[in-house]
Amino acid sequence: MTTELAGPAVTVVIPTIGRPSLDATLAAVEPGPDVIVVDDRPEDDPKPLAVPPRVRVLRSGGRGPAAARNAGWRAAATPWVVFLDDDVVPGPGWVRALTADLARLPAHVGGSQGRLEVPLPADRRPTDAERNTAGLAGADWITADMAYRRAALEAAGGFDERFPGAYREDADLALRVERAGFALVKGERLTRHPVRDDGFWSSVRLQRGNASDALMRHVHGPGWRAAVGGHRGRLGRHALTTGMGLLALTAAGGRRRRLAAVAGLAWLGFTAEFAWARIAPGPRTPGEAVRMAVTSVVIPPIACAHRIRGEIAVRTGRRP
Repeated sequence: MTTELAGPAVTVVIPTIGRPSLDATLAAVEPGPDVIVVDDRPEDDPKPLAVPPRVRVLRSGGRGPAAARNAGWRAAATPWVVFLDDDVVPGPGWVRALTADLARLPAHVGGSQGRLEVPLPADRRPTDAERNTAGLAGADWITADMAYRRAALEAAGGFDERFPGAYREDADLALRVERAGFALVKGERLTRHPVRDDGFWSSVRLQRGNASDALMRHVHGPGWRAAVGGHRGRLGRHALTTGMGLLALTAAGGRRRRLAAVAGLAWLGFTAEFAWARIAPGPRTPGEAVRMAVTSVVIPPIACAHRIRGEIAVRTGRRP
C-alpha cells in the first residue's frame, strides 16, 4: 500500500551495490513514502541486503544504475518517482519539503531536482577528489535527488541502459524528457552528498565516463554539453599529451634523439601543467601532491582509451 502524503503520492527508488551508506539514506526518509531499493549486485551474490521491513527490494542483476532505476520506477504505481543515490543523506524535513515541491507543480513540469549540498572541510582547502564531488552541487538534473512525473518517464522511455555507469545517464534522460515536452525545475528540499574516500586511483577510474560522452554526442549531437549546462573538458589536451608521449617513445625507439627529446619535453610540459592545475587549488600536502603527480601521468592515455572505446561501441551498437 502506498503511503499517502498531503500532496501527490510518490515512491522513492534507490539503486545500490550494497554500500554501507545505504543505511543513512534509508533512515533519512523514515517515515515517508514507499521505498524501492534495487539491488544491482551480480545475481550470484547470495548475501541479502539489510533493509527495514517496509522497504521493497528488487534485483537487477548488476546491469548498472540506469537499468536498476528502470526496474524501480516501472515497479512503482505512483504518479511521481523520486530517485536517490545510495550515498546521499536527505536533510531534516526532506519528506515534507518534497511534498511541498511536488504539490505546486503544473502538469507540464515533468521533474523536480532537490538542492544538493556537499560538506567540505572548514580547516583546509579541499582535495581534488573533494572538489570533484563538490561540483555535483551545481549540476543540473542529476539523480542524487531527482523526482520525475511517471508520465514524463513513460514519454521518454526511461533511462537509456546503454550507459554502463553512474555518469551521463541522468543528463541523457533529462534532455529526452524536455524533448518530450516537459519542463524541469529545481525544488527547495535539501540533500547532502558526503565525500567518499575512494582511494588513490579514484580519479583514474572516473575516466570511464569518457565512453559515455561518446554516446551523449551520438544521441544528442555536438551541442549536448551546453544543453546540460556542462563545461568543455580536457580531452583535447589529454589527446595532445598522449600523442606527444607516444611520439617520444616511437622516436626514441627509432634512435631519432632530437625528435624524441622535443616530444618528450612537450609531454613533460603538458603533464606538469595538468598536475599543477590539480595541485594548486588543493591543500598541497605531500600525499596529495604525489597522488596528483602520479595520476596526472596516467589519466591522459586512460581518458583517450575510454573515449575510443565509447566511439567504437557507438559505431558497433555495443554497450560501452
